[in-house]
Amino acid sequence: MDETTTGPHAPATAPQVLPGTPGAPGPAVERAVEEAVGRAVEQAFDDGPRRVTATVVLPCYNEQDHVLAEVERISAALEADGMSYELLVVDDASTDDTLEVLRAAQDRFPRMRLLPFRRNGGAGTARRIGTREARGEIVVWTDADMTYPNERIPELVRAVLDDPSIDQVVGARLTEEGTHKWARVPAKWFIRKFAETLTKQRIPDLNSGLRAFRREVALPYLRLLPPGFSCVTTLTISFLSNQHDIRYVPIEYRKRAGVSKFKFFRDAYRYLLQVLRMVMYFDPLRVLLPVSLGLLVLGGAKLVYDQFTALFSLADNTVLILLSGLLIGMMALLADLIVRSRDSP
Repeated sequence: MDETTTGPHAPATAPQVLPGTPGAPGPAVERAVEEAVGRAVEQAFDDGPRRVTATVVLPCYNEQDHVLAEVERISAALEADGMSYELLVVDDASTDDTLEVLRAAQDRFPRMRLLPFRRNGGAGTARRIGTREARGEIVVWTDADMTYPNERIPELVRAVLDDPSIDQVVGARLTEEGTHKWARVPAKWFIRKFAETLTKQRIPDLNSGLRAFRREVALPYLRLLPPGFSCVTTLTISFLSNQHDIRYVPIEYRKRAGVSKFKFFRDAYRYLLQVLRMVMYFDPLRVLLPVSLGLLVLGGAKLVYDQFTALFSLADNTVLILLSGLLIGMMALLADLIVRSRDSP
């Protein structure tokens, strides 16, 4: 005797009957089936992660003395605004009591999710994983060192939500309050101008850590983020290079609480290298073609000079300059072809 199984695990081998044929279910049965399927889908959605308007990703590394004050400030601002949100705090394997302080405060902040790392991955890694784990439509990046006006986070989120043409809002700092200020100001100005030249876009603040952006727009670029501080630079250039509009909002920048993890010479070099790498990734002709043309012009001028000063002979260095220009030009065209044939960032 055949056994009949009912419920969610029923086998899907029953014969299909077309509407309008003998034995086909009537309209009432069809409506009942559709309603049952709809309830099942809604139930499956309700059982999944709850979607929210904004997710604030807050990387922390050895911030035990002030991380709780930052969590309170962010939570109070978002609660006052009334939007649905979550605060995703990523502890980057702190060596002090940061993780213990956050765990002890979880009952006070029900909308805070804690994501502890077993080993230190860097600010870029924390932001990348935090963005992937975010449940919000809008993702906010900020720091836990009391430097940024995090009470203005709802303003940045609303700016993205209210204007569909804007995919990212960046808090542009009016002053520089970091360590090695005498060196940071000219170095950042040079790197920013270099990025503006390569992207042909005005960039008031290239590496601000306070920004709000659409998660779905940023997801394809997350794999490009480096593990260090230059991740914010990478996200800015990724958006600008792919026609995603960015709005800049002036903000105040305060002196850092605690000890800075920024190492001037190492991180400034990484910033500059990352700008060059990202522009090469999206538009290699903009970097390589001027170099190629410059060498060809120089080689041509040297060739003319040789004809008048060396009895119409061709100097070895002239040949090297011309060949270098040709080779770099061919590499530029090949790199551009590879970029344009790519399906995704």
